[in-house]
Amino acid sequence: MAKQPNPPVRAAKASLDKDAPLKEDIRLLGRMLGDVLREQEGDAVFAVVETIRQTAVRFRRDADPQAGADLNKLLKKLTRDQTISVVRAFSYFSHLANIAEDQHHNRRRRAHLLAGSAPQQGSIGFALAKLDDAGVTGAAVRTFFKDALISPVLTAHPTEVQRKSILDAEHAISALLAARDQPATPKERANNGALLHAHIATLWQTRMLRFSKLTVADEIENALSYYRITFLHELPGLYDDIESEIAAQFPQRANGNHEELTPFVQMGSWIGGDRDGNPNVNAGTMQHALTRQSTTILDFYLDEVHALGAELSISNILVGVSPEVEALAKTSPDHSAHRVDEPYRRALIGIYARLAGTARALGATNILRQEVGPAAPYANAAEFTAELQVIADSLKAHHGAVLVKPRLAMLKRASEIFGFHLATLDMRQSSDVHERVLTELFARAKVEPAYAELSEQRKTELLLSELAKPRLLYSPYIDYSDETNSELTILRAARSIRQRYGERAIRNYIISHTESVSDLLEVYLLQRETGLLRSECDGADAPQDIALELMVIPLFETIPDLRCAATIMESLMAIPQVARLIAKQGQIQEVMLGYSDSNKDGGFLTSNWELYKAETQLVQVFDRAGVKLRLFHGRGGTVGRGGGPSYEAILAQPAGTVNGQIRLTEQGEIIASKFSNPEIGRRNLELLVTATLEASLMPNEADPKRAKRLGEFEAVMEELSERAYKAYRNLVYETPGFTDYFFSATPIAEIAELNIGSRPASRKSTRRIEDLRAIPWGFSWGQCRLLLPGWYGFGSAVSSWLHEGDASTKTRKLATLRAMFREWPLFATLLSNMDMVLSKTDMAVASRYAELVSDRKLRNSIFKRISVEHELTINCLSSVTGAKERLSGNPTLARSIQNRFAYLDPLNHLQVELIKRHRANSVDGRKQDERVHRGIHLSINGIAAGLRNTG
Repeated sequence: MAKQPNPPVRAAKASLDKDAPLKEDIRLLGRMLGDVLREQEGDAVFAVVETIRQTAVRFRRDADPQAGADLNKLLKKLTRDQTISVVRAFSYFSHLANIAEDQHHNRRRRAHLLAGSAPQQGSIGFALAKLDDAGVTGAAVRTFFKDALISPVLTAHPTEVQRKSILDAEHAISALLAARDQPATPKERANNGALLHAHIATLWQTRMLRFSKLTVADEIENALSYYRITFLHELPGLYDDIESEIAAQFPQRANGNHEELTPFVQMGSWIGGDRDGNPNVNAGTMQHALTRQSTTILDFYLDEVHALGAELSISNILVGVSPEVEALAKTSPDHSAHRVDEPYRRALIGIYARLAGTARALGATNILRQEVGPAAPYANAAEFTAELQVIADSLKAHHGAVLVKPRLAMLKRASEIFGFHLATLDMRQSSDVHERVLTELFARAKVEPAYAELSEQRKTELLLSELAKPRLLYSPYIDYSDETNSELTILRAARSIRQRYGERAIRNYIISHTESVSDLLEVYLLQRETGLLRSECDGADAPQDIALELMVIPLFETIPDLRCAATIMESLMAIPQVARLIAKQGQIQEVMLGYSDSNKDGGFLTSNWELYKAETQLVQVFDRAGVKLRLFHGRGGTVGRGGGPSYEAILAQPAGTVNGQIRLTEQGEIIASKFSNPEIGRRNLELLVTATLEASLMPNEADPKRAKRLGEFEAVMEELSERAYKAYRNLVYETPGFTDYFFSATPIAEIAELNIGSRPASRKSTRRIEDLRAIPWGFSWGQCRLLLPGWYGFGSAVSSWLHEGDASTKTRKLATLRAMFREWPLFATLLSNMDMVLSKTDMAVASRYAELVSDRKLRNSIFKRISVEHELTINCLSSVTGAKERLSGNPTLARSIQNRFAYLDPLNHLQVELIKRHRANSVDGRKQDERVHRGIHLSINGIAAGLRNTG
């Protein structure tokens, strides 16, 4: 944050060092933050922050032990007010460094494109060329896009620490930083610098923390901001790019027209519909979510139609127009004599009026630009799309094809992708809630007094029997518990929402903790009770016509659940009534797999392996049943929760598990890191499409030698998984006092106090690890820089396996592991992700957090075990990969981590000191110092920003 000399000319420096512009940007933003700090807090505070910065850099980059001692002294001497300023300064520096890195990624990508280089891996052009070389035809590619469904699903979780106000300020800084890459006059450059300075000052004066806990409504608004920033513009643009790339790689028509893609990428959301463990989600939040989603997309359409009307000033005196456009113009409420010869404008004014009427009908309360006059609302989004198509067709037929591309084509595409609902809202609830509701319904209807106590076979028989009966269990004349009334009301609200906003508004019902077939049948029956599943019969001998509105989706989360997944689905699909329902869904069935809970339950290695096995077994079961499998991956931000690069993760999926169908969650800080910058958001969407395309269509040749080799690899993984599972479970669930260690040596208690999410951090009011949500579990380990869920158990597993046998056996086994790393995408991706986690792990910093454990014997015992496993894991990883340094295969990320950690160290050390003070006050019964409390929460924000994938 010290004052730096004026940066040299970018072009000249960049020719010597590709990262030179990044370094210049970080220096620039750091210098401006330093200037703001001096202006706002004074020279004395600036001097303290600068001394700490220089000492931390010396300690981190030069490995100077004296610098480490000096850093500790400096931090312990800080007053409470100075502590807050230091924490804020280093936290904001992490945020600004993230902005600079994102801008540099965009810069390097543009430089690659401008140089005319071959398409980069992960791009659509690269994937299509690869498929072409492999003998995949253009027809197969077009069929893929016709049938595919790729759906990123945004979720809100208890570790999302960013305020929308901070995101908005950072978005403005990002735009100004990007503008500095363009040619500018000295005055323009000075104005840019002044605006950057002003926005950083605004950031400094903006409260980083929330005063009150987030509500579900707040989480909905936060998610909607990413649509305005990225999805509404970038997703339609991505479709255009894909169409152009397909036409270039696989020419089809001589007239140059591209075959338009169907909306195969569709956004999803859990925010407002995910009830599992969140008592704040109900029928009202579901309706509010759809109202706000609908208002957001209709506001976008209204703005675009208004702008389109200004642009299409075409006179029918000069050029012809289709009768269909003339008809639209005649029905328009615009009767101005000034526009009598401008049918496109009049038609668009009519479309605008219909959109405004639609917005009001769907719950909008404030349309900023009033329509000229009233018009009938659209019955559905397809009507709006059809009228846009009428305008496009007329332009193309009357020498105006060039006018379609700039805005109209994008708007029509957006209408097909987003409809009037914007994103599909998933519903989710825990299986035990459904069981309680049906237990009450059965008992009150005098059908079964104790449903919950029945065996699985009896439950299944009873549920199938009830599904076949025409009468309902529910009666409006009987009083039910609040829980039962709430659950039934939510399901009725889902039906109403579908009728109002369209069938794509809600179409999935996910069951957490699915452990049996009855867990799935229960939700079919609850749909029947609320009109979402209907059977109609035209006569005694006529077959029933079944209408099922919501797909019932099991979520398999824990290790035991994953092991039972294929058996449960095979039994379910063998039931004739269920088979008919799946047929009505188009012979496709979705299954969700939970990465977070399986990791917390069994550790990193076992979780990944059990997920792989479950997917492979599900493919076999679905193939036998003749049903298409769609997997929904419940991935988080951290590697311990299934995080890591999506592109590599999808390509590492077992053969047959993708097939053009994939949904995956985007959670916590990952949403911000992927989608708060439009260019990076576009790139991440492209990576998702490209990976799905490659995984689905790349030929998987039946090679006996390769199959045998894979079988050998899988046998080794099974052995390693068993060993890793035992090591992990022994530490986390079988070591006396481990729970006390975790709650003391991490900021989990302080995270639970943060106003960062509407969902409680724990499912129950206990300190049991089993009851703690997987998200704050992983987040806490990240804060203390151990990141234990992303690596623990690997070292013990590999080491013990290698050392069974003589020296020649060890050599052979090590050669097998190295072959697995080279040849098997699953193992290579697993080790790559673990390498990244270990690069962010810092045992020296973690030891400071261990000091928070008051029981010295417990502290020394557990931290020593973790340290030994950490060293063992690093040694084993290096033996397998051959890399002695972390991230040797990704030097850009290695430099990024090395540079930013000098600024994270003070935050970690201060967090430990603040937690000590905070907990000491709690023990002594003294009044809590609000500044200490705020300092802890600010440090949590700053560390999360510095580590990035922590949620």
